[in-house]
Amino acid sequence: MKPGKRKETGAVLIEAVRIAVGSGAAMYAASLLRLEFAASAGMVTLLTILTTKWETLRLSAARILTFILAAVLAWAVFSHIKSDGAAFGIFVFFLVLISEWIGWRVTASVNAVIGTHFLATRNFSVTFIANEFLIVFLGIAIAVIVNLFQNNGVQKSRIIENMRFTEQDFSNILEELAAFLSSEDRKEIVWEKLDYLEAKLEVFIEQAYVYQNNTFRSHTSYYSSYFEMRAKQCGALQHLHLEMEKLKTLPKQAVIVADYIYYLKNYVTEMNRPEKQLARLHALAEDMKSQELPHSREEFENRAVLYHILMDLEEFLQYKQHFVERIDDTQFAVYWKKEVEDFSRSRSS
Repeated sequence: MKPGKRKETGAVLIEAVRIAVGSGAAMYAASLLRLEFAASAGMVTLLTILTTKWETLRLSAARILTFILAAVLAWAVFSHIKSDGAAFGIFVFFLVLISEWIGWRVTASVNAVIGTHFLATRNFSVTFIANEFLIVFLGIAIAVIVNLFQNNGVQKSRIIENMRFTEQDFSNILEELAAFLSSEDRKEIVWEKLDYLEAKLEVFIEQAYVYQNNTFRSHTSYYSSYFEMRAKQCGALQHLHLEMEKLKTLPKQAVIVADYIYYLKNYVTEMNRPEKQLARLHALAEDMKSQELPHSREEFENRAVLYHILMDLEEFLQYKQHFVERIDDTQFAVYWKKEVEDFSRSRSS
């Protein structure tokens, strides 16, 4: 299992309580309305509550729209086939087939539950169809209401903690990369740390999307964009790793590159704009071009590897620059706050 993939016990308990309360409330409401098969309203709620608000709303709309399809299909099959087993099997076959064809297979479970009611009663009167619609509607309505109560504050706090963890991990990895370049005594464990961070970022991206879909604010896409940017930076460092593996010996210029990486590790922060780091990197590359030419083939190859490492570092910084450039004014105001005025001023200059 990937790190961080298992849900925390507290989150599982809260989710279980939400589903239990919602299912019980739907069943109780259906009983108060004296609906037949009232218990099924609780089942509809259970099947409709998903991880996020937006998913629940989309699924709810789909289930309401496909209810008529299920009712018509039940009438067409159950009115002509007397055997319960054969009738239900044929009903489910066409239900899944049609649901898959229109891209709403997730609606099949609730419609199958409704199908069992039509099968049990063989009743297709307007009154009974209304009864079944109310069961679906109540179950869905309760699910939507329950899903409005998400602990977004805790989710947001966890995301911010993940951001700080990522930045600290990047800083540590860059420090070890610098040490790797400035000493013949190389520690391979840095690559294991990079692999671990890459796996963690997959989880962080998923959590950011869950939070984004649990709000009705478009600016929360900032967090998923942030972690996707960090994942791309991980890829750049992985490529840098492959380049470093090609170094047979360390040329004297390796110390210069190592010093730059030591400098860079202090700027892997959320609100840093990397223009100064890019400018210093370009100056470093120009300085290396003006140095004495290599005297041997091996020295030439090692110097070429160093240039590729500089290109990987440039790509690493450019991912952050592209992230900053794509942040809209609302996101700057919400997430960068004091930085927005300076950024707007720099854009106009």
